[in-house]
Amino acid sequence: MSSRLIGVQLEIEKLLIEHNVAYESIIVHQLPAHDLITANFASPTIISNSQKVEEADIVILLTPVFKGAYSGILKTFLDLLPQKALEGKSVIPVAIGGSIAHLLTLEYALKPVVSILGATHVTSPVYVVDKQITKENETFVVEHDVIYRLENAVKQALVLETIKA
Repeated sequence: MSSRLIGVQLEIEKLLIEHNVAYESIIVHQLPAHDLITANFASPTIISNSQKVEEADIVILLTPVFKGAYSGILKTFLDLLPQKALEGKSVIPVAIGGSIAHLLTLEYALKPVVSILGATHVTSPVYVVDKQITKENETFVVEHDVIYRLENAVKQALVLETIKA
């Protein structure tokens, strides 16, 4: 796995561990493509992963952006979730793009879909530019500024969860 997304995912997982948050990752591109593309709501894999989303308190959406759009495979998965799958959840949108020009993708493309799925608590989005993640040997190095913003988003979601409790 050589994607910069993996580098950011690993940093997010470290932050969740530091804050004693149990987590489970759904790697959407590893789900059966046929089930995603044909909108197979009856697929055991789709059902299982939809349930994981519905049972979560915090949902972190990590996606690449290109030409002002987030990943189509993420959209396909979101389309298979029940209509209010994100209701009452804290959502942390995170995107990686080639330039700052795609920054508003999270606000104008992803956030409306998340809202339709019932999310009422959306943290400040975290946008990462490709050059903020480097690869040294087989390890991704994420700039401190990005880690700081990710940590703030995680803390914001945890505060929202505490208030709800």
